[in-house]
Amino acid sequence: MPNHNPPFPIQVLVVDDSAVVRQVMQSILSQEPDMAVTVAADPLIAMNKMKQTRPHVVLLDLEMPRMDGLTFLRKIMTEDPIPTLVCSGVAGKGTDKALWAMDEGALGIVTKPRIGVSNFLHESAVMLIDMVRAAAGARIRRLSRSTVARPQSTLPLPQPRPRRPHISSRRVVAIGASTGGTEALTEILTAMPKDSPGIVIVQHMPEVFTAAFAQRLNQMSQIEVKEAEPGDLISPGRALIAPGNRHMSVTRHGEQFFVEIYDGPLISRHRPSVDVLFRSVAQAAGADGLGIILTGMGNDGAQGLLEMKKSGAETVAQDEASCVVFGMPKEAIACGAVDLVLPLSNIPATISAASRSVVRQEA
Repeated sequence: MPNHNPPFPIQVLVVDDSAVVRQVMQSILSQEPDMAVTVAADPLIAMNKMKQTRPHVVLLDLEMPRMDGLTFLRKIMTEDPIPTLVCSGVAGKGTDKALWAMDEGALGIVTKPRIGVSNFLHESAVMLIDMVRAAAGARIRRLSRSTVARPQSTLPLPQPRPRRPHISSRRVVAIGASTGGTEALTEILTAMPKDSPGIVIVQHMPEVFTAAFAQRLNQMSQIEVKEAEPGDLISPGRALIAPGNRHMSVTRHGEQFFVEIYDGPLISRHRPSVDVLFRSVAQAAGADGLGIILTGMGNDGAQGLLEMKKSGAETVAQDEASCVVFGMPKEAIACGAVDLVLPLSNIPATISAASRSVVRQEA
């Protein structure tokens, strides 16, 4: 089934027991000419409203009376799937539950405004609006009724890995993703062998959640996965994920590649920005880079990937059939930035081949 354009108007249902959050979300989204917003204080009220008007997007709180958000999300995704974004706090159980919601079919995470509309940063409003539009045009899947809910407890501690010295990667694999990207990245990184080339990633996700996402992937993968810190070395068997709300770039010192983390304005409507990462890899790694653009809305990464291609790097886009939203790959293909268009299932082998190509060249 091909991706479709967002409907007009986009019917948005905000489900949150906080009157302040409902008011902020409704005020921001209602200013958009292509959006119509309805609110509900809990899932039971929401279900009654959904019988009257089926929303195109649901913005869902997870901590609510009468029915919790995860139960409601599971009901939506098993009975009549609707693109859903989780509206979550940034600490404690809210972080874990938001990631569990992604397993249940949620497309993304929106951080709750802490205070009123006047103090909800313009940048946050821009990203909220973009996420709603992306969700409205997304491909979603129906969950099986037999899907077992993730237990309401913390994930087990990762199994200790043998300590090894970090040796700088000869290849730098740069990956950019947005809506639907958490699922795509999980499929890619859990398939990576221990000797995979060094990987750097921008996934559009709020701060705090990127650390929790990295920790989860670290537990599931053979390679090390961590939220990037300033000065981290890019090394084989390691994936570094840009922290939410911070840009990440790659620098080269001799034969070694490192990451830099810094503040700055939104680039291509995002922070972290895929364009920022890709452009830096083009400059630092040149033909030793491999650029991969995954599912997501908008054009973040398209121009950066083109710069990578011009620098001699191989470039890859996820194909439409396996994308949740075929926006970012489509824009990259349209501007001539892409060498290969591949289904998601073929991308891990392409990354592994990048490492083997270095071995062949050295031999």
